Amino acid sequence: MVPIFVILSIVAFIWITKIVFEKNRNLPPSPFPCLPIVGHLYLVKSPLHRALGKVSNRYGPVLMLQFGSRKTLLVSSPDAVEECLTTNDIAFANRPHLLAGKHFGYDYTTLPWSSYGDHWRNLRRIATLELFSAHRVQTLNSVRAEEVRLLAKKVYESAIKGNGIVEMKSMFFELMLNVMMMMIAGKRYYGDSVSDVQEGQRFKAIVKETFVLMETTNVSDYLPWWKWLGGRALEKRFVDLRKIRDKFMQDLLDEQKRKLICGSEQEREIEKKDEKKNLIQVLLMLKKNEPEYYKDQVIKGLMQVLLSAGTDTSSSTMEWMLSHLLNNPEVLKKARDEIDRYVGEDRLFDESDISNLPYLRCIINETLRMNSPGPIVFHESGKDCTVGGYHIPSGTMLLMNVWAMHNDPKNWEEPKKFKPGRFIGLEGLKDGYKLMPFSAGRRKCPAENLATRMVGLALGTLIQCFDWERTSDEMIDMTEGTGLTMPRAKPLVAKCQPRLKMAKLLF
Repeated sequence: MVPIFVILSIVAFIWITKIVFEKNRNLPPSPFPCLPIVGHLYLVKSPLHRALGKVSNRYGPVLMLQFGSRKTLLVSSPDAVEECLTTNDIAFANRPHLLAGKHFGYDYTTLPWSSYGDHWRNLRRIATLELFSAHRVQTLNSVRAEEVRLLAKKVYESAIKGNGIVEMKSMFFELMLNVMMMMIAGKRYYGDSVSDVQEGQRFKAIVKETFVLMETTNVSDYLPWWKWLGGRALEKRFVDLRKIRDKFMQDLLDEQKRKLICGSEQEREIEKKDEKKNLIQVLLMLKKNEPEYYKDQVIKGLMQVLLSAGTDTSSSTMEWMLSHLLNNPEVLKKARDEIDRYVGEDRLFDESDISNLPYLRCIINETLRMNSPGPIVFHESGKDCTVGGYHIPSGTMLLMNVWAMHNDPKNWEEPKKFKPGRFIGLEGLKDGYKLMPFSAGRRKCPAENLATRMVGLALGTLIQCFDWERTSDEMIDMTEGTGLTMPRAKPLVAKCQPRLKMAKLLF
């Protein structure tokens, strides 16, 4: 039997040799120690953006980490991010192959997970021109307006029943799921007017399990051998959910196909009108011209992207925004006064009002700065490149710590304070890469316009229709929970009083 000290000596020799070799390759600095096998995984703690922020504060804004078998470039300064997304934009245009992308991204073929190339460019073109263009977003304005009105009505009824106390997390989440499903398939799954209760329950179970798995760290992504020891159970959950999700999306797709084929002449005429089409119908119409490309898997992939990316992120932002307003009543009053002056009390808030309410837009920007729904942005290098004068090998995973940049006193004065006024007069102007809640570069989120419209519409309506306050004299707890979208640790519970002049417009 080989003595243990011989084995340890061999491991130590390999480790030291690796360190010396990497220094000669002019790689970015790396925190010490980098442990054998696990590398810097011991630095990974929840919430990840804060843990990595501490590492950057100690060692610098451009670092090379070793997450098990994956080389990982961590950047946390606007200058370094700008270099990654401009000079090296194509080099870092790929996404890392993680377990979530394999099973939720149809083997890395959907828009968020696909590698840079012709397929990704086609998906991006579809998303930009057909799904999230200004015209397409505007045509579905009535869907969003009706869902927000139903939200306000539900808040009103809950406040009456609960002595003014309302739990907002679930309301915001259900709002966004209904909005996205109405836009995707013309169906809603929450509320009193749900036509198929059983299908709604099936949908809720899928959504719940999806977000549980998305928030679970998969060790096998960084230590491939781990799946043979303890990671197979997790992957089985991914596989099982993938089958269920795929079946659900296929059923929705088949239902829309049947309507196009078997619908009455009147229904077909309605579907020809652009403003009446849901997004599945838009994609099926495109399929008539390009059947070889718009296959079912491509359409289902786009459906899943819309559902996953458009729900938790926006609902979380709404919850954070109302939380900040409750902790800063002077800001809330100023926003309400602005809405009262411009919108008045004779009609409900509309999306078109947002462009005429500069202070409300400042509140949205400040919320996105402090509580960005994407605090860490993942990319991967497809070829060797240089960042900050350092050599970055092909296949290196890139982590851009957006949260760290948004909360860095070098970039923002008093970054821990909620100060919407800092954005007055700055809207529409890019100050480097200091603010990028929707990322940047060629893989920037194509749904930015839709997301900001939804947040503005929902919060603008709630501010217009209700007087809000905290449930006690204590400040709202702003602790962050676990998860990649930086949710609140505790669901937001608030107290509201319906404004009588507005109540009549909700019913």
